[in-house]
Amino acid sequence: MPAKRPTRSTPSTPSKSSNPSKTSKASKASKPSKPATPATPATPTAPRATMGRIPIRDVRPVVEHGRLPAKAVVGETFRVTATVFREGHDAVAANVVLRGPDGEPGPWTPMRELDPGTDRWGAEVTPDAPGRWTFRVEAWGDPVATWRHTAKIKIPAGIDTELVLEEGATLHERAAKGVPEPLREAVLRAAAALRDPDRPAPSRLAAALAPDVHRALARHPLRELVTRSGTLPLLVERERALFGSWYEFFPRSEGAVVKPGEPPVSGTFRTAARRLPAIAAMGFDVVYLPPVHPIGSTFRKGPNNSLSPGPYDVGVPWAIGSHEGGHDAIHPDLGTFDDFDQFVARARELGMEIALDFALQCSPDHPWVQKHPDWFHHRADGTIAYAENPPKKYQDIYPIAFDKDMPGLITETTRVLRLWMDHGVRVFRVDNPHTKPVVFWEKVIADINGTDPDVIFLAEAFTRPAMMHTLAAIGFQQSYTYFTWRNSKRELTEYAEELSGEAASYMRPNFFVNTPDILHEFLQDGGRPAFELRAVLAATLSPTWGVYSGYELCENTPLRAGSEEYLNSEKYQLRPRDWESAEQEGRTIAPLITALNAIRRRNPALRTLRDVHFHHADKDAVLVYSKTTASTAGSAQGSNTVLVVVNLDPHHTQETTVSLDMPHLGLDWHESVPVRDELTGDTYHWGRTNYVRLEPGRTPAHILVLAPAPATPR
Repeated sequence: MPAKRPTRSTPSTPSKSSNPSKTSKASKASKPSKPATPATPATPTAPRATMGRIPIRDVRPVVEHGRLPAKAVVGETFRVTATVFREGHDAVAANVVLRGPDGEPGPWTPMRELDPGTDRWGAEVTPDAPGRWTFRVEAWGDPVATWRHTAKIKIPAGIDTELVLEEGATLHERAAKGVPEPLREAVLRAAAALRDPDRPAPSRLAAALAPDVHRALARHPLRELVTRSGTLPLLVERERALFGSWYEFFPRSEGAVVKPGEPPVSGTFRTAARRLPAIAAMGFDVVYLPPVHPIGSTFRKGPNNSLSPGPYDVGVPWAIGSHEGGHDAIHPDLGTFDDFDQFVARARELGMEIALDFALQCSPDHPWVQKHPDWFHHRADGTIAYAENPPKKYQDIYPIAFDKDMPGLITETTRVLRLWMDHGVRVFRVDNPHTKPVVFWEKVIADINGTDPDVIFLAEAFTRPAMMHTLAAIGFQQSYTYFTWRNSKRELTEYAEELSGEAASYMRPNFFVNTPDILHEFLQDGGRPAFELRAVLAATLSPTWGVYSGYELCENTPLRAGSEEYLNSEKYQLRPRDWESAEQEGRTIAPLITALNAIRRRNPALRTLRDVHFHHADKDAVLVYSKTTASTAGSAQGSNTVLVVVNLDPHHTQETTVSLDMPHLGLDWHESVPVRDELTGDTYHWGRTNYVRLEPGRTPAHILVLAPAPATPR
């Protein structure tokens, strides 16, 4: 149940004189020597991989030692890093080779040493098409760079002047062979100048160090001893796998009629479709529906999870299956497949797509119980075991026993998913995947994405980190997170840095601010200001965020003190809402949500995950962070930097001094730049230190865009 082509870039072909070495292969195991006596066998020598001529170590990103692909989306820039070094003092260099799904290499992507003396090299790459890519690192000796270093020392000192100049001329002549016109002419001029006896030695050296020569050889270097790393896989998916705004709501509540003493009348897909324009107007991209299947009647739950339902109680949508059908059927109260198709089409007209909950569990009345009894756990008395999370009992749900017939379950699961895909669903929110075998999901997702790579799976798994990370690695495109339970400055900082670090190469977070099962005490106690600041955090810290219907009305009444369950939870009953009155009376934060989604669309930096950087504020109640994206080749859009300042205290006004990490923003320490608050439209001039005052209910945060756009962060 719910809880709780780089622009495709091809490295230039090495010049014929670059003498690349072949890729090293693992050496064969030595044959064991003949034993001295039959009773004393020799121990065979284990195979051992050889190191390349120029060592390349620890290439990243890598997932499961390269067995599983790292992930990116179309247009997402990410960094490839490796440790590269060689013996002695000769210069080394490196580059990334990124190959697209067609097998063609992309443009030349040189790497740079990230911190001098660390031997850690990196380069940013940007895949431009979906599909299965690969990447590798090439390292090589750079004889021209080695010569430059030597020449700058020896020639001013008058040591071996003519010899050094002649060596330089020879190197530049060799290098020119790999440089295309018209850049080649500059390199040849440098070679000629180095041999010109009528010019002073410093002038001859200066000709070889000229900017045009440097640019030509940076783009088309002379490479020696070329060594290649192993090839690593990269899966590039559509942008929605990383970026989007989700809105969850129950179709049966929209348009429902609930009157005391009378049987309730369920909403339908047709009445729910009337809510879609308002959801689209708030800027949401994905409309997520809880299960829409028939609901069992055996052990049906009543309001507030009671075990004694009345004759008209509607039951829990996650208790799937009745005599009317199972996972491949629609609850008759909601309508027909034609009604569902029209609902999906209407959402698409409004620029949204439908996400459907896929909960692999059954009510006792599900057709599978009779048709496939071996798919369920049986107790010693022969009865089927219902779901439990002691002391909680879910008598209305039977969990699946996957090891009884996993091939059959995989076949049936993919059949059901493809049925809904045929009806326009390309996003599935998977309920409690951590209670099913990982290998099951790996095979199911591989089957679906093998033919339909645009289909996205969101893992609803609030569980141990190892399981959450593994589900992401084996195929889930998105993951629920612990965001709901991260509320302090330290918690948010550490968690955001974790998600945007190494994990970002395979795990994409979806920051849901609430769910039908999760009403955190922070929202219960903080009222409207808490709802506002949490929305700002979710919408700006993560490229994907979501809300459950009613969040915009700041619904925050718990079932009881200390509970995260809602009172009169929509899981158990119909809950129509009066949206119009709430808007007229100002009881909604829909305008803020609308603004946040508009700001996200305007600012590419907020559509990325790997770039969050935290800055200092002298109050623990104020969180400051920036996100930056640089312009990419072939894009008309320049760099974009967004700076967010949030008051984490929903009860008190906070005044603080914000100290910015100016070099990270690409700014000088004493520089002052104009910043525009995207929430208010106000413009300020900010420098290294800045005074901030944030008042709950009036100014929950500043979302500042730096203008003009700074250079790429250093």
